[in-house]
Amino acid sequence: MFNLTYEFKLKPTTKQAAIFEDWLELCRRVYNYALAERKHWFQSRSCQINACSIRSEFIIPAEAKRPTYAIQCNALTAYRKTSIDLQQVQSQVLQQTLKRLEKAFVSMWEQNHGFPRFKKAGKMRSFVFPQLAASPLQGQAIKLPKIGLVKFRKSRPIPDGAKIKQARVVRKNSGWYVLLSLQWDVSVPSAMPHGEGLGIDVGLTNFMATSDGLLVKRQRFFIDAQRQLKLLQQRVSRKKTGSNNWKKAQKQVAKLHEYIANSRKDWHWKLAHQLAGNAGMIFVEDLNLIGLSRGMLGKHCLDAGWGQFLAILEQACFKHGVYFQKVDAIKTSQICPNCGVETGKKELSERTHVCSNCGYTTDRDVAAAQVVLMRGLAAVGHTVKMLGEGKFIGIPANQESSRL
Repeated sequence: MFNLTYEFKLKPTTKQAAIFEDWLELCRRVYNYALAERKHWFQSRSCQINACSIRSEFIIPAEAKRPTYAIQCNALTAYRKTSIDLQQVQSQVLQQTLKRLEKAFVSMWEQNHGFPRFKKAGKMRSFVFPQLAASPLQGQAIKLPKIGLVKFRKSRPIPDGAKIKQARVVRKNSGWYVLLSLQWDVSVPSAMPHGEGLGIDVGLTNFMATSDGLLVKRQRFFIDAQRQLKLLQQRVSRKKTGSNNWKKAQKQVAKLHEYIANSRKDWHWKLAHQLAGNAGMIFVEDLNLIGLSRGMLGKHCLDAGWGQFLAILEQACFKHGVYFQKVDAIKTSQICPNCGVETGKKELSERTHVCSNCGYTTDRDVAAAQVVLMRGLAAVGHTVKMLGEGKFIGIPANQESSRL
């Protein structure tokens, strides 16, 4: 199976947009009610056997089972028969809301995420149709259950043989969008190591450095817009909370944030396609991005968007048939790529790599990218050869003897 997601901008009528808003609010209430039910069950089991909480106490029978996705779905089905409001929403949309809550708890248990929070009014921004009709697309419109045909801007054609498995309706500041999950009954082979290798090192002084000497300056999308963002947020703080002028000011802030995110993503895609079009293998560092974002330079790390860029680069490599792999990031800036000797830790102000053993001199970030390339080539079973002037070549182990 091969899965892909296409995003299109919807053009709903005023009535359809009102239905979308109502469904989002009902999904938010279902989410909060189910979360409160789970939270009360946990709190009722958190006190000691011989003592009660001073603040509050939740008395739930001992035989009551922990609220799970299946139990809450059954309860929702029963309650929906008596609720006129919930009957307006497609039943599977509400079930997907409960599944979304279940995923939040699984992330808390398995990935050490925080306890799920209640959603304020307006914070629920999407709902999912897990099943659609056999042929939901009709020209420039898509047929959604219980809503009907909704026009959308078909910016690119749907590939032949693709089945639309589900649709997610998303509300953004710029309008409504639909994300179509497409599926093909084909098996796409993964790209094998071939061609010329390229090592990439990401940073803050230079957003990216490659093993062949390319340095790309970091674009300061959020930092450059910070002054305008501060002005807009000051306007929000001076308005009466909940008033129409307050909502308009909030919309201006959201519009600027969306512009920043779109600009960063567009630049990442263009850079990723440029790199993937000129290499056969790309190796990057396996970084602890969460730890970096919580450090002293966290705002700048988040503004650079390394995680998004690496994810986009992997997708671009898949489209171009380029082999992509992450390698160990430990001490990439402390090893000489020419002789392999550990040169020691460098201060951030040291921007040039000078090896005391062999005298190899190059930019610090370029040297780290060359170390990344060497580790990647070694991981795929290639012998690393240096051609001079900082250029490396990887020769498959079974072909090394024929090249010598």
